[in-house]
This record gives sequence, structure tokens and C-alpha cells, in this order.
Amino acid sequence: MAQITLSNLAHTYTPEGGQQSDFALKEMNHIWHDGGAYALLGPSGCGKTTLLNIISGLIKPSHGRVFFGENDVTDIPAEKRNIAQVFQFPVVYDTMTVRENLAFPLKNRGGSKVEVQARVAQVAKMIGLDGILDIKARGLGADIKQKISLGRGMVRESVNAILFDEPLTVIDPHMKWELRTQLKSLHREFGHTMIYVTHDQTEALTFAENVVMLYEGEVVQIGSPEALFESPQHTFVGHFIGSPGMNLMAAKVQGNHALVGGHAIPLQGSYGNLSGYTQIGIRPEYIEFCGAEGLPCRIDRVEDIGHRRIVRTEAAGVAIDVVMPAGAPIDPTMTYLHFPAEKISVYKDHWRIEHGWA
Repeated sequence: MAQITLSNLAHTYTPEGGQQSDFALKEMNHIWHDGGAYALLGPSGCGKTTLLNIISGLIKPSHGRVFFGENDVTDIPAEKRNIAQVFQFPVVYDTMTVRENLAFPLKNRGGSKVEVQARVAQVAKMIGLDGILDIKARGLGADIKQKISLGRGMVRESVNAILFDEPLTVIDPHMKWELRTQLKSLHREFGHTMIYVTHDQTEALTFAENVVMLYEGEVVQIGSPEALFESPQHTFVGHFIGSPGMNLMAAKVQGNHALVGGHAIPLQGSYGNLSGYTQIGIRPEYIEFCGAEGLPCRIDRVEDIGHRRIVRTEAAGVAIDVVMPAGAPIDPTMTYLHFPAEKISVYKDHWRIEHGWA
């Protein structure tokens, strides 16, 4: 296992690339700690797989260095980095049994028969393959084959890191939940450094201790699932995390108030008079309906989704979502929205700022 350090790392697929827009990954400096469980999260095309492949050695970065511990591995090929990688689609040997598939990485590295058998049995039991170890992989379903791929990635004990590139794409929703739970158990049991690439916020937030948010090739926030939800450092994080995501409104921020459509919304502290493009953001879960002294709104529709209701409103010309408990009554006289000051985030040019900043 190893601490992974990215030093002045950036990458462009354009040989002459010199402008920011040419870079698939913009310059970053990050340390991912030994034994941590990380998720790389963001939309398609944001640079997740490029970054994962740089760490694994499948791509050499055009700028910067990669360290495993104190060792510079930037110029070391993938097969010599001692990492395990699990890809989006299952890679198994159909002519081998499940047991032989799981044992292959260990036998390939000269493991003794006793050690191989013990390790295969341990991993197979943890991921629910112990009952089919002597069945040929040919003919097994995609979900079972992906379990085999996951097991093969986990079977080596001494790897520097285990990298997962959207490994649950072919898995049905129920099995996804089961495998995420098993991966977390495997991480607690074996303590490997794990990096998990996904565009699915549920997968990232339920698996990782720390989530690395990527947007247009830039790391915009690294933090716990709670930090990403409660204190998004960039408007993209606020929008991307949550269902629905954070409500964002253009606002003129003056001292301890924000003006939205001519209505003053109290803030928790003073921000001075901010210049540039300023916005306020608040999660739908924290907005309340009130009878007066808030932001006037119009209710457009109500969506019941079982465990809660999503109320779609319009206020100051902006669509604003409000989340309420399932079955909660909606009083037609409550036509104002109240934003608790302590739950409001303030953004300048899309980046979060704290009160007292100005």
C-alpha cells in the first residue's frame, strides 16, 4: 500500500497544447493517504478516467510527477507499479473456473499453493462467490463476472493501490448496493488504498471516505460526503451533489443581506460589498414555506416520490425546489419561502466564500 502524491500534475492530449482549454486535466497538487477510500466523481468527460490511468501508469502525464510513497513512478510502466485495476466491463477468462480466475494474479506472481488457496477462499467468501468456485466462468451472468473481476482486483494483499473504473456499470441496482457494501467491508478488512471512478453520486458518497470532485479537468473540492453536501466549495459541487441539487440564485450581496429580485435575504454574517458574479445557494431540504417576510413564490407542481415530496416553485423569476416529508400538507396561504441564514452559501465567480472575507 502507498500514499499517492500528485505533484504539479496536468495532462493534455494535444502535443502543442498550451492554453487551459487544451488540457484534459488542469494542474493539481494532491496527496491521497495510504489506506484511504477515495472516489473520483464528476460527469462524463471531466477527466476522471484520464487521472485514474495516469495513476495506474497506462498514461504518462504531459506535466508533473506521480509518487507512490517517496518513489517517483511517473516513468514506470503500469505492470511494474504493483497496482490492481478493475475496469468498467468484466475481464475474465471464460475457460477457467471462478477459483482459477481469482487465483490467477497470485499464481502469476509465484504464490505458494497453500497461500493461494487460503487467499482465494477468504476473498470469495467476502464477495459471495464461495458457492460457485469450481464452475467455469463461461455462461455466467455479467454481474457474476464483474464480481470475479472485483475479486481478482482484491486478491493480492501487497498492492500499492486498487483502482476501480466505473466497475458497477453492468450491475443491476440491487446488486450495486450489495457490491458497494462488500467493497467497504473489504476496505475495512484489508486496508488497501482504493480509488473508485464514477459519475454516480450515490456510488461515490456511499463508498468513499473522501470524494474528489472533478469539473472540466479541475479538482474543485476534496472532502467527505457530508462536507460536499453541507459546504460545496464550487457551484458545480452544489448543483451536482443532491437530488435535486442545490438551488442557486444570482444575488447582489451587501453586508449581511443578499438581494434577490429586489427582496432582501438575511445572511449569517457580513460579506461587505462583493463584486464580480455573485450567487447564493441553499439546499432544497432547508427551505421552508411561510406566510410572510420571505421570498414571494408561486408553486408550479408537486412531485410525490414515496419518501418525500419535491415542490417546484418559482420565485424572483428563478426555479426553486423545496423538499418536504412525504404526505406533508401544502397550505395555499403559505406563499413565501424562508431561507435559514446558517444554511445559505455565498459564491463569488462560482467559488464559495466565508463571511468576513471582504
